[in-house]
Amino acid sequence: MMSIRSEMIGFGHYLPAKVLTNDDLSEMVETNDEWIRTRTGICQRHIAENETTSVIAGKAAIMALQNAKVAPQDVDLLILATVTPDNTTPACSVKIARDLGLRVGVPAFDISAACSGFVYALTLADNMIRLGQVKTAVVIGAECLSKIVDWTDRNTCVLFGDGAGAVVLRAGDGVGNSADTGVLSTCIYADGTQYDNLKTTGGVSSTQNSGFVAMNGKEVFKHAVVSLSEAAENALDKAGLSKSDVDWLIPHQANIRIIESVGERLGLPEEKVIVTVDHHGNTSAASIPLALSENIEAGRLHKGDVVVLTAMGAGFTWGGAVVRL
Repeated sequence: MMSIRSEMIGFGHYLPAKVLTNDDLSEMVETNDEWIRTRTGICQRHIAENETTSVIAGKAAIMALQNAKVAPQDVDLLILATVTPDNTTPACSVKIARDLGLRVGVPAFDISAACSGFVYALTLADNMIRLGQVKTAVVIGAECLSKIVDWTDRNTCVLFGDGAGAVVLRAGDGVGNSADTGVLSTCIYADGTQYDNLKTTGGVSSTQNSGFVAMNGKEVFKHAVVSLSEAAENALDKAGLSKSDVDWLIPHQANIRIIESVGERLGLPEEKVIVTVDHHGNTSAASIPLALSENIEAGRLHKGDVVVLTAMGAGFTWGGAVVRL
């Protein structure tokens, strides 16, 4: 019996031109390169100056569509994962759909699940494809986190950067087992009891402004390592695969210590764990598709590779996915 799979056929990414190094930050706030690198693994991050989230997301999507050799008119769905939309409403995705030239009537919507946003969006797109509701989807993670960072708070401002990543999914035929190509499994979770441990200090209905990112670093670290690892393990179980089948792990790029700890808990060697936090910083919903596209472009990831994606973010939300490229 044939089974519909969501195959990843195109990848794209975009980073704003401005690079903010740790040395640059040391001139803005009381910090230094060694302090940042030893605690986070971050050396630099990109900052959007005259570009909004819709602009950088659109550029990543264009690259993904060109990579997939898919025309905008053939896209049936667009989902954007972001916590930094251009406007409170309409959805940023609608603006991107217009700018890309998607057909009138094609559904487009945003999803807000913080750093887990791309895994959440991938889950929704995969479900719609497997149900036969759409055939071709563009899934984007994009953030301009520099707009919600307090640049006087050295505990948070050193962590975040701006960027976008995108994938094109297309319905393909599979047999319904772990040998298929495409999205093999996804799983998503949330725990609202952790709401106050990672959030912004404002919002439309509370303060009438976006506020700044605020974080309880110790709690985030503790929960992140466990949640990222368990989400990866659950997704592998659901896909019918084991850790020994994994070619690559792409965890959310929040902190090198978290990334290394997750790799160790999963028993994966360092060379199988993708790290981009050093030159991207934490780009929230963009971090996984950014890392995915960048490493495919570099020739590191190949067709047929089994890739595990795992993320955790504010809320707390978290999730995992297994994909065979």
